[in-house]
Amino acid sequence: MSKKIITISREFGSGGRTIGRQVAEKLGVSFYDKELIEQVAAKSGLAEKFIEEQGEYSPAQNRFAYAFVGRSINGMSVDDYLWSVQRKIILEIAERESCVIVGRCADYILRDREDVLNVFVHADKQKRAERIVKLYGESSKAPEKRLMEKDKKRAINYKYYTEQEWGKAKNYHLSLDSGEFGIEKCVEIITELAK
Repeated sequence: MSKKIITISREFGSGGRTIGRQVAEKLGVSFYDKELIEQVAAKSGLAEKFIEEQGEYSPAQNRFAYAFVGRSINGMSVDDYLWSVQRKIILEIAERESCVIVGRCADYILRDREDVLNVFVHADKQKRAERIVKLYGESSKAPEKRLMEKDKKRAINYKYYTEQEWGKAKNYHLSLDSGEFGIEKCVEIITELAK
């Protein structure tokens, strides 16, 4: 395999996690999403629920989200500590094995490696809304609002820790519209490019 590591960044509800898991299965490599959360929890002492909620989301939906978080005497917030532990574990995993890593700014963290394929998965808002209602049991009253909240927090977090624009094509090798191509075709494209 010429691309040892595949990172999947995704819009909420686009199926990026599902695509990542299926790519890992087809390539016969490890898959890191919830598995990464477990490793970060073990190494950091932070609760898995906290890591899941804060590991790739800003504390608030505005650009000043990190300005008002509490900091220790050394200037580090709990979010900064979480970022540093996640970063270290992602770097260790990349050194150790071929894998697929979902989210957590892995595309940026591994940006200097030549054996990485960075993918961004997106889809039309309506298709994502339908998906989160059907698969995640989200309320059918206002799923678009939930999509916007999650994506905005991801974008702010990404910008804060990477100084890059989340979802911007130049930050990835490949951008796929899962609503247009479907999950299976996205898996096929990524798998083929990784070989």
